[in-house]
Amino acid sequence: MCTVVVSLDPGNPVPLLLLGIRDEFTGRPWQPPARHWPGSPLIGGLDSEAGGTWLAVHPDVPRVGCILNGRGQFAPPERRRSRGDLPLRAAAEGPGALAKLHQDRDTLTWYDPFYLVCADRSAIQLLGWNGREAALSELGPGTHLLTNAGHTYPPATDGKPGDQPDDKAVRFGPKFAATRPSGDPAASLAGAWADWLPLAAGDELPTDEPGAIIVRRELPDGRIYGSTSETLVALAADGRFRYDFQPSPPDPAGWYSVGTT
Repeated sequence: MCTVVVSLDPGNPVPLLLLGIRDEFTGRPWQPPARHWPGSPLIGGLDSEAGGTWLAVHPDVPRVGCILNGRGQFAPPERRRSRGDLPLRAAAEGPGALAKLHQDRDTLTWYDPFYLVCADRSAIQLLGWNGREAALSELGPGTHLLTNAGHTYPPATDGKPGDQPDDKAVRFGPKFAATRPSGDPAASLAGAWADWLPLAAGDELPTDEPGAIIVRRELPDGRIYGSTSETLVALAADGRFRYDFQPSPPDPAGWYSVGTT
């Protein structure tokens, strides 16, 4: 994925809200969220090419794991593995999986750079890997925006002089943080997600504009790279959750509720 917005409010009836937007080559085959992995309770979209996912939910905890591509040094081609197995580990095993990976440099070198998110009703863990160094952190209560540049909103207080702000974070971070939707599992789509829906649709920003959250770009070789799906997940304090999916951004009519039983 290329954008994640995650909001934690431990005292709220729905403590955890997450929006994930997947940007990918449109010709790469995939399947919508379901229980694609035999013997596993996890629900997520399937990357048909590599067998993994970009986001998975463990309905019994509940817990969500998702991944963003990062920036840095790529893994050697002869040992490279798909990053799509990492959200499955995060959703299945929880924060311990991230802690274990953080200490396992040999395994990390199998992967191109990434940011791995593991979130439940009480905490958000983030593991970053740039091909050389790994960093494990916990995101506190509040609304956070992550991109391929990492945790970009709220802006870091220890940024280096001359650091350039992330265009997407500047435009969208404050807007997502301004109004936190209810995420109520019993509400309608509009009732649950309210002001986040038009933001998730791109906020009327052209798809080729710097800072766009919904993107579409045609490459010189004819391939198209763009936003291929969106996911909204809400984890309620009483154990209920909702999982909404959009396979055709930014069409507002494309959203539907994923079956979780």
